[in-house]
Amino acid sequence: MINEILLRRKQLILLSQNGESKENQKLYVATIQKNIESLGYTFSKNLFDLLCSYTIEQLKDFYLELVNLIKNMIGVKIYQPMYPNFPQSVMERSDFELYFNAIIHYWSYGTILPYEAKNERLPLFDETKVKVLDVGTEDDLKNIFINLVKSKTSISQTDKDDLSWFFKNYPEIINYLPNEIPLKENVALIGKLYLENNPLANIKQIQKYFKTATDVLRLITAMSNGDVSLSTNTKFRSFKRKERKMLLELLQNCGNIEEDMLRYKNKWIRIGERLHPFEYNYQKVNTAFRKLRNNEKIETFGGKLNVAIVKENYKDALLLLKQRPGEFARKLDHILRITDNKNAVVNTFKDVAAQVSTPVLLQVREHFKHRNNKLDIRVFFPKGNVARSYYVDNTLPEIEQEYCDSIVTICENALIENYKNRKFLGKVYLSEDFRNYLVPFSQRSASKTLKTIVRGSKLPLNKNTKALRAFIWWTNTLPSTEYYWNDGRVDIDLSAAIFDDKWNYMEHISYTNLRSHKYNACHSGDITNGGSPEGNGVSEFLDVDIDSVLRYGARYVVYQIYSYSNQTFDELPNCMFGWMEREDVKSGEIYEPKTVKQKMDLTSHSRICIPVIFDCLTREVVWCDMNISLEKCRNNYGGNNIESNFTTVSAICYSMVNLVKPNLYDLIDLNIKARGVRVDTKEEADIIFDTEDGIKPWNTEVFMGEYL
Repeated sequence: MINEILLRRKQLILLSQNGESKENQKLYVATIQKNIESLGYTFSKNLFDLLCSYTIEQLKDFYLELVNLIKNMIGVKIYQPMYPNFPQSVMERSDFELYFNAIIHYWSYGTILPYEAKNERLPLFDETKVKVLDVGTEDDLKNIFINLVKSKTSISQTDKDDLSWFFKNYPEIINYLPNEIPLKENVALIGKLYLENNPLANIKQIQKYFKTATDVLRLITAMSNGDVSLSTNTKFRSFKRKERKMLLELLQNCGNIEEDMLRYKNKWIRIGERLHPFEYNYQKVNTAFRKLRNNEKIETFGGKLNVAIVKENYKDALLLLKQRPGEFARKLDHILRITDNKNAVVNTFKDVAAQVSTPVLLQVREHFKHRNNKLDIRVFFPKGNVARSYYVDNTLPEIEQEYCDSIVTICENALIENYKNRKFLGKVYLSEDFRNYLVPFSQRSASKTLKTIVRGSKLPLNKNTKALRAFIWWTNTLPSTEYYWNDGRVDIDLSAAIFDDKWNYMEHISYTNLRSHKYNACHSGDITNGGSPEGNGVSEFLDVDIDSVLRYGARYVVYQIYSYSNQTFDELPNCMFGWMEREDVKSGEIYEPKTVKQKMDLTSHSRICIPVIFDCLTREVVWCDMNISLEKCRNNYGGNNIESNFTTVSAICYSMVNLVKPNLYDLIDLNIKARGVRVDTKEEADIIFDTEDGIKPWNTEVFMGEYL
C-alpha cells in the first residue's frame, strides 16, 4: 500500500538499499524496464541503479508487485467488446446485420454475442511518451500525509482512504499532526480515525482542534459514517457511555454553542436523543439543548445582519460583517449591489481582507475579475458527496468596473501578505500550462482517477492525436437475496453527443445509433450483461474522429455513461471509464495501456455520469466528472439513455466549458511574488511546476496543503 500511494500520487517507489550495484543484474533490470514500457512507464537512473543491487528473486517479487500496481492504476482488464474487430467490423457491416445481432443479444438476456473471428491487428504505430518512476523516501510519504491534513479545501474519498491507511498502519502518525487543521471536515475525519485506531485514545490530544459546536457535530457525523459536509441527513448511531461523555466535554469547551447549534437545530435534537446530555453536569450544553427543544429565542449574528439589511442600515451591516471577515467576503457581491455607498464597502473590506482565508480570497478575486462577463446562465455546485450542479438564468446587474478592480487588487495584496509569512521558495520555474488547471477547492465528490484533475480543468490533446477512443468496463453485481426478480444483471451504456459551438445538438453515437459515417464515429456494440462479478467483465468502446467533427460544423464531443439497468454506480462492484488518444485506430489492439490518458472508477450515488467534454477546435479535454439526477430528464425515450437528456447535458456542459474559477498558474504566481524568485528555465530552478517535471498539476495534495 505504501508504494500504491507513492506511485499514484508522485510516481515514486520506496525501496531499501540492498548493497552495491551489480553489473550482472543490469540485464534483468533492463528486461523489467522494457516490459513496463508497454504500460507507459520507465525507470529513472537512480531507480535503475538501485534495482541492480537486488537479487533475482527480489527483482521477481518487485516486478510482479509493480506490474499489478500499474495495471490497477491505469485500468488494465480483459476487454471483451461485442465486435472483436472494432471499429472496422462495425463500420463495414450492414444496418440489418447490426440490428439483427443486437436483437439476438437482447433476446438471450445478454448472453449471446455475434461470432466474429478476431483478425490479426497491425502493431501500434502511435508515438507515446512514457512516465518516469523514481526512488521515493519515507519523507515523501510523510509529506503526503501532512499536506492532506493541512488541506484548506475539501478532500476526495481517495484522500480520505489514504489518511485512514496512515492512521491504521502508523500509530505514531498522530505526532505529525500540525497545531492547526484548517479544514473543519478534516478535523472531523482525523478525530474519528484517531479514536478508532487508538484503544487508549486521549481526547486531550485532539481537543484543541474542536472550537465550535459544528466541529463537534461533524465529528459525531463522521463517527456515524455520515456526510461531514452536513449537506445530507445522517442516521446517528448509538454511542457508548465513554464516547457520550467525551463528545459532551468537547461541546462544553466550545464557545457560543447556542447560536452554532441553532444552525443545525434538527440534527442536534436527534443527537440529543443519542447523547443523553441531561445525565451529565455540563451546564452550558444542557442549556443549549433545552433552548433548542423548547424553541426558546436565541439571538444570532445572521438575524441581526438581516434586520440591518432590511432596514437599509448598511453602516450597522458593515460593522457586523467586519466582525466576521469570511462572511463579509461571501456577501460582498450582494452588499455592493444593494448599497449606494460602495466606497464604504470596499474600504471596510480592505481593513479585514487579511483575516479572510486564502481559498475564499482566491475565489472572491476570480469572481470580481470576471464579474461583468456576459454569460447566459450561472452555475452552482451544491455541497455534498455527489458531483451535481444546477443553473439559473444570469440576471445579475453589473457592478461598476472600478469597484470590481478594487476588490481584485485588495484580494491580491492580502494574499501576497499572507504568503509572505510562509517558507521562502527560492528560484521557481512555472509552466504556462498551469493556466489550464483549476485550483482544487472542492474535491469531496471527485471520483477515484489515474490522475486527480479538478472539474473545469482543460487538458491538451497530444499533437498527433487523430481520434478519441473512450471505453467502459463493468461486471454484474451479486443477485439479490431479498427480491427474486433482481438477478444482479448490470447494463451500462457508453454514449457520446456531438454539439456545435453554440451547443446545438448535431448527432449522437450510442446503442441506438452505432455509427456515424459523417463524423467517422463508431460504437463497439451494446452489451447488456456484465457477467459474473468475479469474471472478466465486458466492455464498450466509442471512437470519434476529431477532424470529421470539425469538418461538418461541430465542435464538442460529450461522453456519457448511463446505468440502463438502473443500479446506482456505488452499488456496482466493478465499473470504470477511461479514454485513449490514438493516432491510428487501425493499429494496435483495441485497448492499448500506454495510450490511456485517464481512467476513473464510477462509484457515485448516481445513474448518469458525464466524465469529459472534448473540445475538438481547441484540442482540449474539459474534465467534468459530473452526475445528473434522473429528475432533470426533460423527456424519456425508452429509459435512462442519451436521448432523454440532451437539454440537461448541453446546459451543464455549457456551464463547465465557461466555468470561472481560480487556476493553478495564478495561485503559484502569487506565491512566487510573495516568497520566491521567478526563473525562465528549469535548469536554474529550485522548484519546478510543470506537466512533465517536478510538481505536476495533478499533485493536488501539494497545492491544497502548501500553496493555498
